[in-house]
Amino acid sequence: MQLSVANSIIQLLSKSAAKGTTVRSRRAVGGAKGVDKAAATAVPPLQLLAILAVIAWTLFLYLQFSVLSASVEVVDVSDGAADSADPCRGRYIYVHDLPPRFNADIIRDCGKTEDHWGDMCGFVSNAGLGRPLADPADGVITGEAGWYGTHQFGLDLIFHSRMKQYECLTNHSAVANAVFVPFYAGFDFARYHWGYDNAARDAASVDLSQWLMARPQWRRMWGRDHFLVAGRTGWDFRRSNNVDPDWGNDLLAMPAGRNMSVLVLESTFLHSSDYSVPYPTYFHPRSDADVLRWQDRVRAQNRTWFMAFVGAPRPDADARMNIRVRDHVIAQCKASSSCGLLACARSPGSPQCHAPGDIMRLFQKASFCLQPPGDSSTRRSVFDSMVAGCIPVFFHTASAYKQYRWHLPGDHLNYSAYIPEADVRQRNVSIEAVLRSIPADTVERMREEVIKLIPRVLYADPRSRLETIKDAVDLAVEGVLDTVARIKRGEYVDSGRPVSEDPPNMYISTESRFQPKSVLTRMMTRLKQWIMGPQ
Repeated sequence: MQLSVANSIIQLLSKSAAKGTTVRSRRAVGGAKGVDKAAATAVPPLQLLAILAVIAWTLFLYLQFSVLSASVEVVDVSDGAADSADPCRGRYIYVHDLPPRFNADIIRDCGKTEDHWGDMCGFVSNAGLGRPLADPADGVITGEAGWYGTHQFGLDLIFHSRMKQYECLTNHSAVANAVFVPFYAGFDFARYHWGYDNAARDAASVDLSQWLMARPQWRRMWGRDHFLVAGRTGWDFRRSNNVDPDWGNDLLAMPAGRNMSVLVLESTFLHSSDYSVPYPTYFHPRSDADVLRWQDRVRAQNRTWFMAFVGAPRPDADARMNIRVRDHVIAQCKASSSCGLLACARSPGSPQCHAPGDIMRLFQKASFCLQPPGDSSTRRSVFDSMVAGCIPVFFHTASAYKQYRWHLPGDHLNYSAYIPEADVRQRNVSIEAVLRSIPADTVERMREEVIKLIPRVLYADPRSRLETIKDAVDLAVEGVLDTVARIKRGEYVDSGRPVSEDPPNMYISTESRFQPKSVLTRMMTRLKQWIMGPQ
């Protein structure tokens, strides 16, 4: 590439020189004296000097640009490994150094959520994992094995803590394959949701958008290589699309939110910018050995309950039909002697549904765990049950099958059972009868598949590092890097899957989808026009 550009410049210079020689010859024929002709030949014209200066600077800038674009930088590595053997090639991430008002100051306000979300301050300790848990009664949960009282909406801090330990960080955004934005969007939602107007709810998101869009890193791809974690459902950040005009903020509807990849606990599927990742569970292993020991434990469990459910009922007056199926699930569980039920009130202070030991003990003793939708289509309980080796039973495809494409396999019936909610709610199909029709050997294979998936749906302790096992963060980062790479190739991606055409209202960069019709190419075109003059 460098040689071709250099040759182009030489050709342009040759043409320019030839053009100048022709002009001088014509002047000589027109009566110029020999001495004037010699002087004109000996002293380069001012225009030629300017041309040479522009060419020199162009070559210099091009070589600088080529080195930055083609090389891979190793940051804080002293072993001198060759670029060709660089394990971080294609995986470099630059982390924005945000002002503390976007993260650290937000969790300092953790006490502001106490009236409505409970005391969040205890959940931000230990890098976002919460307080260590211990259950000396039977060892279901032990602090030594990485069990914590993790809040289901604590992912912002957990993910940021993990990214600080990411092995392929770079301090130079020009060589980064993706850019991480450590904004605590989920905690920001919690502190301003109750008792504030929409302007206050949107203030931090608007501030962040303005801050990001003023950065040179943003202008490189207009934010399409940026990603952040918003540890709640996507609906909490898309107020303009909600039935309730006072629910949540509008982060995902803002220009910055539309361009970045935003990792949420549940995708809205309204645009291509939000990608679903698993809810945090209580288990955060510190080593591969912790994971393998736990898998062996749940594999050997004596499962005395055929099926189980943990959760609170929803009122019949609720207009959302996919939620009302939960009451039918609870009724069938109560009526069966083979179903373990951990019923609880909807209030945050309900002890049983927020006691990790009770929850995990029941899930470890059940073969199937019933997972109807909750306040939205997805539930944290899905991942708690899978960590316990319990086969999830879904009643709506949006609870998992349309979500978590980076973390769950596409052949969903290998690890789960599916009973359409309409069959239960309208046709009174027996859940137990459907599940008992599955052959015993198939059930064993499904359970083993769930156990194999455990590492993919948990978040390892961010203060340590797994060696060979990939957890939910690893898979999410791989998904982001793949998404950015596809965008750079000119493909459009939608929640982790490519589609053939853009949906309406999708922001498209004026830079030809970021294809490398480079600045240098445009410079060469203008230089040619200037050198050759009007044709």
